[in-house]
Amino acid sequence: MYIRNMDTLKETQLSSEAVFDGALLHVRKDKVKLPNGKSSVREYIKHPGAVALVAYLPNGDLLLLNQFRYPLHKVFIELPAGKIDPGETPEETGLRELEEETGYKASELKLLTTIHPCIGYSNEVIHIYEAFGLKKGTLKPDDNEFVETFTLSLDDAIQMVKTGKITDVKTMIGLMSAKMRKDDHEPQKYYAKDL
Repeated sequence: MYIRNMDTLKETQLSSEAVFDGALLHVRKDKVKLPNGKSSVREYIKHPGAVALVAYLPNGDLLLLNQFRYPLHKVFIELPAGKIDPGETPEETGLRELEEETGYKASELKLLTTIHPCIGYSNEVIHIYEAFGLKKGTLKPDDNEFVETFTLSLDDAIQMVKTGKITDVKTMIGLMSAKMRKDDHEPQKYYAKDL
């Protein structure tokens, strides 16, 4: 079931206050009017948006990263990704981030899906692309960014999702979306026992 009349659920901003303005994140506290006429407070994080890439090498393997994430004090396996800089399109961000983090350039990007990973407390949007036609470029990591790049087949990466070795949500969704797209485009295999 989907909602035909969004007005029955819509909240209207009455006021907005900046709580914190950081280099990346901006925290807001808004007073809103609820659909029933009462008011409430919504606290949320404004985010510039980001891009993640399921990047295919010529042999079909994927480029993945090991990256330490300070909030959880742990190294995660991730797709190459990064925030959208002011004035950039998501495609420009994807091409820039791919080369910065992996040293590869892509000749083609195809939008795979768009996700909203934190809908309860942030307006963050992540555009996930497949990257094709990879050629070695120049590794250009940010001064404060340390990553290790490695390769893996899509099937092996999906297995790491299934076993809990990959838990980063953008990476999980990107890999599963790529697998579904691949399965949808491969010819069906029939066996004699199925006929």
